[in-house]
Amino acid sequence: MKHPRLAPQSPLLALSLALVSLGLTGLAPQQEATNASGAAAVAVEPAAETVRWQAIADAWQPGVPAETFRVTDVIDGDTIRIDYRGKSESLRLLSVDAEEKLSPRARTDGSKPETLFGEATRVWARGFFAEHAKVGDELRVGLIFPGKSESRDVYGRLLCHVVLPDGRDFNLLLVREGWSPYFTKYGYSSLCHDAFAAAQLLARSEQRGMWNPKVNEPEKVGAPKVARPYDRLLPWWEASAQALANYEARRKESPDTVLFAESADELAAALARGKPVEVFGSVFRLFEESDGSQTVLLRSPEPERALRLVIPRAQRAALAGLALETRTEEFVQNHLVARGTLTQGPRGFEMRIESADRLAPAGPEVDEIEQPLPQPAEQPEPAKGSAPLPREPAPAGA
Repeated sequence: MKHPRLAPQSPLLALSLALVSLGLTGLAPQQEATNASGAAAVAVEPAAETVRWQAIADAWQPGVPAETFRVTDVIDGDTIRIDYRGKSESLRLLSVDAEEKLSPRARTDGSKPETLFGEATRVWARGFFAEHAKVGDELRVGLIFPGKSESRDVYGRLLCHVVLPDGRDFNLLLVREGWSPYFTKYGYSSLCHDAFAAAQLLARSEQRGMWNPKVNEPEKVGAPKVARPYDRLLPWWEASAQALANYEARRKESPDTVLFAESADELAAALARGKPVEVFGSVFRLFEESDGSQTVLLRSPEPERALRLVIPRAQRAALAGLALETRTEEFVQNHLVARGTLTQGPRGFEMRIESADRLAPAGPEVDEIEQPLPQPAEQPEPAKGSAPLPREPAPAGA
C-alpha cells in the first residue's frame, strides 16, 4: 500500500522546508532568559497564567480512536482526503483555518492570501501525518463529529475533528503549535472551546508559528511582504462568534420561537404555526425592488428555501443606521436578528420588517471588540475522552 506522495515537488516546497528549518514556523522560541550580554541565563519558570492555560488545553483528550480511516492525501494544513465508508471524502477540519498554500494564481490580498507560511504549513502537515498517522503500511486517522452526526460544508466536505492513532486531536494541535489560529467565524467550538482558547493563548505567548513576527518575511530584501491580516480578522471572527453565542443563548431560553435562518426545516415548521418568531442569520445579498422596498437575502445551504427579509420603503430611512449595504463584506458584523411572522412569498420564506426595532445586529460590531482572542474558563474542566471513541453510524445508503 502506497502512502500519499509527501516529497517536495517544486522550489516553493523547498522554500517552505527552509522556513521550517530556520525556526520560523511552528517552533517555540528560546525558553531560556538572557542576560544583558546576550549569554544564556537561568531558565525562566512559566507564569501561573501559562500553567493554567496548559492545564486547560491538556484537559481535552479524545483518546485512541476505536475506528480509523485511511488517509489518501494531505492537501494542506486543514484539508485532507480519506477513504470513508467506501468513498473518497474530503475533510474540513473544524475550528481551524490554516493559511493558503502557494499556487500559480498568486492571490496576495483579502482575508485569505497565499503565503509562504501557508506553503510551509502544507509541507509540515504532509510530513507530520507520514510520521504520526502511520498504522502498519497505511496512514490512518479517527474522526469526531460534534453532535455525534455527520455534517458537511457547502462544498460537501465532512466537518470534523481528526484524531491521530495515539489519541491526540490534530485540530487542537494545529492551534497549539501555531500552524492555525482558533477559527471562530462560524462559532466557538462546541466540543472543546476552552482547550482551543487556551492553546491559542499559549501559542501566541511563545510566538509559535503564525505568532512569530518573522513569519512570511520575504526571501529577498525589499520584496513585498504577503501576510494574512490577523489584526482585522481576529476581531471580525470574535464578533461573529459572539453573535452566534447570542443565538445559542436565546435558543435555550425559547427553543420554539428562536430560529436559525440556515435551518429550512425549522423555518417551515414556524411558518405552519403562524406565530411571531426571532430569526438569526447572516446576510448573503441585498436586492432593490421596483416598489422601493429592499430585500435582504439571508445565507442558507438550501438557496431555494432561504429566508428573505422585506424592508418596506417606509422603513428604510429608520434602518439606514444598520448600513445593510456593508453587511455582506468582510471585516464587519454579518449576522442580524429579525423579529416578525414568517410568510410564504413567491420566492420562498419571507418576513416583513414592519418597524425599525424588528431588525438589529445579532452581536457586537467589529470595532466594539476589545479582546479579539477568545478566553478560556477560569479553571480547567476534568479531562475528557479517556475511553475509545464510539463508532460513528454509517450514512444512509452506505
